[in-house]
Amino acid sequence: MVGHAESLNTRTLEVRLTALSQWHRFQGFNDPAQDPTVRKTLKGISRTHGKPKKKAQALRLQDMVTMLAHLNQQPPSLKRTRDKALLLIAYFGGFRRSELVMIEVGHLIWEPEGLIIELPKSKTDQEGKGMQKAIPYGNKTICPVTSLKEWLADSDITEGPVFRPVNRWGQLQPKAMSPGSINDLLKVIGKACGFDFVADLSSHSFRIGLATSAAREGVDFEMIKKQGEWKSDATVWEYIDEGRLFNDNVTHTLINQMIEIIKH
Repeated sequence: MVGHAESLNTRTLEVRLTALSQWHRFQGFNDPAQDPTVRKTLKGISRTHGKPKKKAQALRLQDMVTMLAHLNQQPPSLKRTRDKALLLIAYFGGFRRSELVMIEVGHLIWEPEGLIIELPKSKTDQEGKGMQKAIPYGNKTICPVTSLKEWLADSDITEGPVFRPVNRWGQLQPKAMSPGSINDLLKVIGKACGFDFVADLSSHSFRIGLATSAAREGVDFEMIKKQGEWKSDATVWEYIDEGRLFNDNVTHTLINQMIEIIKH
């Protein structure tokens, strides 16, 4: 068994073990996955054959600027207006793709300072309390709130899903976009912009990009956590550390000190 298990991809092994564990519990048998010998063996396999989990590529502020510039260069169309609004709301709202496609007109609360989006539920909302995110107005060059208003006005959407498919003939569809289409759209735009990390782009790139970019700009931990609706402090700190790899780097101090030594 061990020899066969070691030849498997570790992710595949985890899936199979979970299925085996569930079957045993359903039948009323002892769970073999909890056996100390099995768990020790799995840890050994993970150490020997495991690979770091591949993360989505974080979108930097410059990446967003590049994508928006690309969209602005396209001929006016419903799709262009939608794509621009979607990119900005996804990024600055720190939304998951499942949350993006869930947004309906009835969830939008327009305030003098900007927009509040209230969703009845979210991925991490175990108690069904819903979630609320505020997105303030920007300037006329980059403004998520204004872009969303333009999309709703151009599309004549007054109720139901906010982000909807636009077919090849430029016709608006009545249903909401599928979660998977968010990934596809981002990859298409990324490819058009000449990004060399298109393969690593996904809807999660918006959320990671928000956190890491905010960290580079010195935004407070609690503010980052709140906007992304992260439940785990550890996850937020991971993104902050990633964003500040070069900001909080001992090399700056050492190089400056070496320069001072050379001067003297």
